[in-house]
Amino acid sequence: MGIGTAVGGWRILRTMGIRLTKLDPIHGFSAEMSAAVVIEAASRLGIPLSTMHTIGTAIMGVGSIQRFSAVRWGLAGEIIMAWVLTFPICGLIAYLVTHLINFFS
Repeated sequence: MGIGTAVGGWRILRTMGIRLTKLDPIHGFSAEMSAAVVIEAASRLGIPLSTMHTIGTAIMGVGSIQRFSAVRWGLAGEIIMAWVLTFPICGLIAYLVTHLINFFS
């Protein structure tokens, strides 16, 4: 995860903070604070969630509060589609790796 962040972290930050919607410092603070509250509440309730999904959704919310058209909804749709596809693709990769390991052991 550290290598992935080092290699692609700037792209993610640029997409979330500039391309998705323009964030001023107060908007970034609001998004981070709301995401932190949701993550803390979910943690206390034992509900697993993705911090990236949480902050992404908070950024969309902050952008839409300024004006609904401030969010690039086409890009938001692509991000959401990637979220939806992440789970089955990771499951498929885990399945294939497990079978590969079992084949060689």
